[in-house]
Amino acid sequence: QVQLVESGGGLVQAGGSLRLSCAASGRTFSSYNMGWFRQAPGKEREFVAAIGWSGGRTDYADSVKGRFTISRDNAKNTMYLQMNGLKPEDTAVYYCAADQGRSTIAALWRYWGQGTQVAVSS
Repeated sequence: QVQLVESGGGLVQAGGSLRLSCAASGRTFSSYNMGWFRQAPGKEREFVAAIGWSGGRTDYADSVKGRFTISRDNAKNTMYLQMNGLKPEDTAVYYCAADQGRSTIAALWRYWGQGTQVAVSS
């Protein structure tokens, strides 16, 4: 079992940057694929990025490609999302997720954090 806690959200102006962190409990962090999803008010939870257990493979939604970077440090049981060039449409609650599978479909991920709010002003 994995417990996840996100941090690093906040309010930023358009064009600014934030780095989200996802701290995981448990000794098996390195055996899980990890992902970031986001959910804006009135919208479904959507895929943002994912990273393989070793960090060797990453995937991004087209909407964030080139602006966001996902990474992980297995020694610290932590995953990151560096967000640059933020836009108002990036405003959402950001969630980290863990699973031994890998998908862009939120419902297929087993473990979730509580979320952290990101707000981007224009």
